Amino acid sequence: MGPEGKNQPPGARLPGHRRKCIMHVDMDAFFVSVELRTRPELVGRPVIVGFPADRSVVLSASYEARTFGVKSAMPMAVAARMCPQAVIIEPRHKLYYEVSAQLMGIFESITELVEPLSVDEAFLDVTGAIRRLGAPRGIGEMIRRRVAAELGITASVGIAESKFVAKIASTRCKPDGLLMIAPDETVPYLHSLPVGALWGVGAKTADVLARMGIRTVADVAATPVSSLKKMLGATGEHVHQLSWGIDHRPVTPVRLEKSIGAEETFAVDTADDALLHRELLRLSHRTAARLRSSGMVARTIALKLRFADFSTITRSRTVQTPVDSAQLIYAVALQLLESVGDRAMTVRLVGVRAEQLEDAARTSLQLSIDRRDDNWRAAEQALDEVARKFGAKSVLPARLMEPGNTRE
Repeated sequence: MGPEGKNQPPGARLPGHRRKCIMHVDMDAFFVSVELRTRPELVGRPVIVGFPADRSVVLSASYEARTFGVKSAMPMAVAARMCPQAVIIEPRHKLYYEVSAQLMGIFESITELVEPLSVDEAFLDVTGAIRRLGAPRGIGEMIRRRVAAELGITASVGIAESKFVAKIASTRCKPDGLLMIAPDETVPYLHSLPVGALWGVGAKTADVLARMGIRTVADVAATPVSSLKKMLGATGEHVHQLSWGIDHRPVTPVRLEKSIGAEETFAVDTADDALLHRELLRLSHRTAARLRSSGMVARTIALKLRFADFSTITRSRTVQTPVDSAQLIYAVALQLLESVGDRAMTVRLVGVRAEQLEDAARTSLQLSIDRRDDNWRAAEQALDEVARKFGAKSVLPARLMEPGNTRE
């Protein structure tokens, strides 16, 4: 506990309040770890998951590659220069989602209160599981053992009384570690950290605070809320509360994916409508296949365009009947592209995204009076089955076989 004083927000500790136990479980270099299960000869070597094209980005990097400065979302061309000896593996997204589903199954066998943040990390509220499963540290170690034994990958676990502190703990025990920050250790631990450890404090905010001599979490905690509000606006009070370890947000079970989509960066910027149309068709098929494999349908379709100067626009449209058919998604995507009008610049990247997802099992898909919609769905479901047996590229729409199509 930090010292009591006028700068400490009220309600830091509630008398008689049952202490929560929150875990943040995060996989270590998830995509790489999944790939290394079948390529053990690469363990200990720098490995990058991503498409080798210069304009693609790093999706995941092994810790050996990270020592050279390689990071996720970094352009592949930059990563290749920084670590030319790295082994590059093209991603297998379907496999990663399968492993993610198994991972979430492990979490849900521990507690019903699981809040996924992405395919490879989640918050767990294990407060109600302690009587059944034992002390928090033991539960964390059990999760790590099960992930290693059942999935063949490693996990880092942070344990604390709040989501914010649990996330900090998992970050600081990576890779393959466990860190528990007890309630009475929380404030001293936080106050030993740089100000950038606080959620909401990015590089620009850190610069603003540094100009006022505020460089650590302890400095933030010692600064009056009124002064922080003058510097940071409404964020000031939030940052001050975090500096004392106060984060009352509950772990809220949510669906893992709020949207499903795919995008592609062209090797050469293009103004060719025919090429854009073919790419939209391909991305629509990828998006629809992922929707069906996830048992989801979408009420909104979004188009993303990034131009040569890196400016980006999005357009979206909500459909009357939820969709999981590539042809229906493609039709909406074409309408959205047309709505953009004349484009002043060439296009660097195009993307398709399905949003407002719903469980297909609970949603009627038979509302259309056009029987062709059902025919498209049946045909695409047949393609799904072929792809499962013979691979995703075994059968493609004829238009995607035309010359000039981009890489699958």
